[in-house]
Amino acid sequence: MTDEAKPVRLARRVIYENPWVSLYVDRVRFPGGRLIEAHHVLHFDKEAVAAVVEGGDGRVLLVEAYRYVVDAIQWEIPAGGVDPGESMLAAAAREVVEESGYQTVGHRLIASFEPINGIGDKVHHLVYCRAVGEPGIFDVNEVRAVRWFSRAEVRAMIDGGQVRDGYTLTGLLWWLLDTR
Repeated sequence: MTDEAKPVRLARRVIYENPWVSLYVDRVRFPGGRLIEAHHVLHFDKEAVAAVVEGGDGRVLLVEAYRYVVDAIQWEIPAGGVDPGESMLAAAAREVVEESGYQTVGHRLIASFEPINGIGDKVHHLVYCRAVGEPGIFDVNEVRAVRWFSRAEVRAMIDGGQVRDGYTLTGLLWWLLDTR
């Protein structure tokens, strides 16, 4: 795409900034001439990663996470931020240990995506790996429980509208369709 075919930021006003998330209001002109006076933009300094963790028996690992913003406790795949200087694969392994207590091997990238690219620039990475060994302790401030789920249980949860997290839904749908 040439620069002439891209929208152009004409001005930016800072609403809120911190190292985790920033909110801006931009004045933007689009290639067809449309002018948006107040285009809200969420900026995130850190990328994020989530892991689809499979066990030796073919089940998938989910963690029961506290979600204050949506006033819920939900089953999700382990996820979190990629620290500065950390690779997405290393971040996935770290997050799985922190949230489930399991060590993992065979990490590989499934996909990288921008789920809210109309208003936010956060890059999300989805990683597949396998659990090994026995679980250790996990962060009880983030996670209430850890459990393995079968494909039938996952399908029932998705069909029943119980999977609400974007990472988890994307990862579990990939896992259900994976034909390795």
